[in-house]
Amino acid sequence: MTTAPQGDAPDGGRYGEAVFRPGQEGEGERIDYGALAYDDITMARLRELGVGPGWRCLDVGAGTGTVSRRLLEEAGVESVLAVDRDVRFLAERPAPGLDVLEGDVTAPGTVVSGRFRLVHARFLLMHLPERERLIRALAELVEPGGVLVLGDAVDLTSDRTPTTPYTEVMRAMWQGLKDSIGTDVSWVPAYPDLLRGAGLRPVAAEIHVPPLVPGGPLSRFWADTWERSREAMLATGLVDDAAIDAGILYLGSEECAALSAGMLTVWGHKPEEGQEQG
Repeated sequence: MTTAPQGDAPDGGRYGEAVFRPGQEGEGERIDYGALAYDDITMARLRELGVGPGWRCLDVGAGTGTVSRRLLEEAGVESVLAVDRDVRFLAERPAPGLDVLEGDVTAPGTVVSGRFRLVHARFLLMHLPERERLIRALAELVEPGGVLVLGDAVDLTSDRTPTTPYTEVMRAMWQGLKDSIGTDVSWVPAYPDLLRGAGLRPVAAEIHVPPLVPGGPLSRFWADTWERSREAMLATGLVDDAAIDAGILYLGSEECAALSAGMLTVWGHKPEEGQEQG
């Protein structure tokens, strides 16, 4: 099995502390902009996997709960347990069948009871240093015959990508978040191998890249994300305030010709009891 580098937690803090604080005005709206761009992709995959009536589901790092509620309202699942370190956005939007648990999935004191037909986490593990351990722990929460579905960002601003105001700021964002809170998307392509290493069979993956449209939800998500991580980006020395402002203006203009970060979704099935693992 190929292992991903774990790294150490940075001194600057963690997601929701140094940056993207839930108490900061507009943070819920920022998360919802991302949901508008990615939720349809996530839900289409979950439906393809057969998620539906009778399923008990666990949504880890549930954010504002858009996926949790759509599982209940559209897929008709039996119940969803939504877990997050800060549940204020979940508490604001209750729904029948939605149970909310405030807890840190990296902390030993967080206890999730039982097993689930679906365990889902999106845009969570990329921000955490305990990646392999957490994937194994999430796999343990899947009942036999169930499925673990993980989604995280894949950076598409390689050294062959044309330099634009967008790519300049995006590269600084990834570096700034890595330095300040430990975000690291470089290991995300190792997901399929990591799920196999956690005992899941079979495993498959796909990548989707929603379009960047001026004024669209994804463009607004990145513009807001850059504003909230401005200090971390400036600390890298890769950009200054003028470059960040230019990037935000570029996102909202018809001049924008860029690829957003992709979302890699990977899924693996827990073998039925007595089923041989290949």
